[in-house]
Amino acid sequence: MTWIDAIDHIQITTSPDLQDEMRFFYGTLLRLTPLERPKSLQNNGIAWYQLGHIQPHISTEKDATNYASRRHSCFRVQSLSAFRQHLSAHNIDIIPNQQPIEEYDRFYLRDPGGNRIEVAAPRQK
Repeated sequence: MTWIDAIDHIQITTSPDLQDEMRFFYGTLLRLTPLERPKSLQNNGIAWYQLGHIQPHISTEKDATNYASRRHSCFRVQSLSAFRQHLSAHNIDIIPNQQPIEEYDRFYLRDPGGNRIEVAAPRQK
């Protein structure tokens, strides 16, 4: 028997001074669907979004040290090259993949809060 059914949400953090940049990045640039937070959490965090069956939640931390971390979320896309062009048009730095894997082509980037994001597309056969 498996106890865990799915990933419900991921928590992404940033410093308090980057709230507008984070809303733009996730809501406008990545086009994630915004969600209304529960009333008891209205004063916690910046925003919640829906992406398929997973919710990215964005909150602030006074001493967010995300730029040094290798932890990451991975977003799967249909066209890696088209998404790379979209990001480049918005001056998002692309971090090349240093460890290729057979099944996916991928690259990395960091959001305005320094959170590392992997972007992957199934490799064409």
